[in-house]
Amino acid sequence: MTVLRMTRRPLVALIAAAFACPIALSQTGNPGAAAIDAYLDGAIADTHIPGLVALAVDGDSVLYAHAAGLRSESRNEPMTMDTIFNIASMTKPIATTAIMMLVEEGKLSLDDPIAKHVPEFEGRQVLATLNADGTYTTRPATTELTIRHMLSHSSGLAYPFGSDTMTLLNTRQGAANPGSNAPPPPLLFDPGSEWAYSGGIAVVGRVLEQIEGKTLDVFLEERLFGPLGMEETRYVVPAEDRARVAPSFRMVNGALVESPVPENVRSGVSGDGGLYSTAGDYVKFIQMILNDGTAPDGKQLLSRRSVRTLTSNQLGNVRVSLQDEPTPELARAFPLGADRDGFGLGFQVTGAHDDPNLRQPGSLSWAGIFNTEFWIDPETQVGAVLLMQYLPFYDAAAIETLTGFERLFYENLATLR
Repeated sequence: MTVLRMTRRPLVALIAAAFACPIALSQTGNPGAAAIDAYLDGAIADTHIPGLVALAVDGDSVLYAHAAGLRSESRNEPMTMDTIFNIASMTKPIATTAIMMLVEEGKLSLDDPIAKHVPEFEGRQVLATLNADGTYTTRPATTELTIRHMLSHSSGLAYPFGSDTMTLLNTRQGAANPGSNAPPPPLLFDPGSEWAYSGGIAVVGRVLEQIEGKTLDVFLEERLFGPLGMEETRYVVPAEDRARVAPSFRMVNGALVESPVPENVRSGVSGDGGLYSTAGDYVKFIQMILNDGTAPDGKQLLSRRSVRTLTSNQLGNVRVSLQDEPTPELARAFPLGADRDGFGLGFQVTGAHDDPNLRQPGSLSWAGIFNTEFWIDPETQVGAVLLMQYLPFYDAAAIETLTGFERLFYENLATLR
């Protein structure tokens, strides 16, 4: 693979132009930045990762920025800092922030039964027994399913790509009910008793639309993207920006194959995924969280108390668990921090550890299926994104690059500030 790289020095002017908020970068000759540059460039040269963008910030400035590799191999286009990525489930923390605005305004309660707003969840049963052929029995839930459960992935729902059980249930129901509206599968466990990655945030996103009388994309533009200057974060990419969209890659017979960017770049409006964004735009959201809900102009978009609720562990003694990989070409087992971390409302919450060169306990993170990742470290007052655009999710090369970037960033943080 022919690899083109962008070093940090020519990026300064580009970064300044790409960001609407007043943040600047001056890292020319910085040994810490050079070490991270070399590591990320090496990851591109030594693995199958086509290209990446890395960007780290504190509450009001850029600490590190780098683009490496190719945005498109078929067109031999270098990756650039203003590349537009499908950030997929990195949409979720943005959507839960919007939902928390309604909670703050008293329009919604985290402890509302979801059936109060979405009647089809009334009386949803829990899986009791499951046979190898996909037949099963159910029982009543011991706990009422609430909005809090939906936003913290403790509802008993699960995505099939992360659950062998849900894959089997869906296969069985599809076979038994071809062409019909099959009944929804049962909950996998009593709400609040376990953790499984799911689309519950999409359901609550629809509740927001019902309450506000407007679609989620309109609400996000009015209440978050506009105030934060996130002009490149949207469900539909304008035609004039299509050339900056990163094509996605997928693994076929051990090699990555590029999928062309469609003529119309758009996703359905949903709380659990679909947004396109740039590194420069997403860090504005990160900075809002670091600044306790405050926009660059000083407007309080979300109260400090609400930010604390949003970003605090909601699972009690339950911990994030390693998900299955029934379709390894789509997603490998995830996430990092399984059996240690908790989960807030849309954010994974780092559990206790004593390694100073990693994000600190209480840090927040999540990812998108095309290997886009972010973290926010309130203790150290920094945050970062590492954006790639290929499958499978949690590919070993992507995760090794993420963890190496994180470690080098913290090791060199004093020189980057």
